[in-house]
Amino acid sequence: MKILSYILSPIFAFVFFLILIVFHPLQWIGLKIFGYKGHKFIVDIMNLVLTRSLLILGVPVKRINKQEIPKNKTIVFVSNHQSLFDISPISWYFRKHHAKFVSKKELGKGIPSVSFNLRHGGAALIDRKDGKSALLELGNFAKRINKNTWSAVIFPEGTRSRDGRPKSFSTNGIKMILKRNPEALIVPLSINNSWKVFKYGKFPLGLFSPITIYTHEPIDCKSMDIKELLELIEEKIKSKIN
Repeated sequence: MKILSYILSPIFAFVFFLILIVFHPLQWIGLKIFGYKGHKFIVDIMNLVLTRSLLILGVPVKRINKQEIPKNKTIVFVSNHQSLFDISPISWYFRKHHAKFVSKKELGKGIPSVSFNLRHGGAALIDRKDGKSALLELGNFAKRINKNTWSAVIFPEGTRSRDGRPKSFSTNGIKMILKRNPEALIVPLSINNSWKVFKYGKFPLGLFSPITIYTHEPIDCKSMDIKELLELIEEKIKSKIN
């Protein structure tokens, strides 16, 4: 199995970075000529292609969703975080909700397609070393999604779990977003197996471990106090992590 991963990993890496390079100028064209809608259309297609590219590694991605999530309403998707391969599937499967990510500031520069989308697509780029500026950026982000009826995606663990085991949750970001979006619905997500793509480290990549994204029932933020709400979110996410 590991021998095969040495063969397939370079192929996947080449395809993955080729996708990012190809879609970078396409995003620029979409934004400059067609505005937000044009840019989003290109980003949606890019995320579909990136998600499907995992099939090179024998890694299908499946969303398990039995929920009716209302459109044209701000949703706050709260998820555990296992690898960079969490991003594209969430973006693609929840594209109709205009999901915008809370990301670290460093990703806003130097990465084809990814950095451009984060800077121009409505994401929050926070400086983890500067708590005050991070909260200010989150406040502006919260206002932005409220104004445009977009949705937010936040990973309260902060950093990726290298072995799939959830880390302790930091709740300040969620509190800030909900403060500016009291009418929003919370949708917890539980991601499984994306960490296994990196189970050997950065190279070679892991094969044949299907990634699943479990969608929990939406929670009305006004139905309970904030402490109880945050405990329920964490409980639900962890309940479906294998």
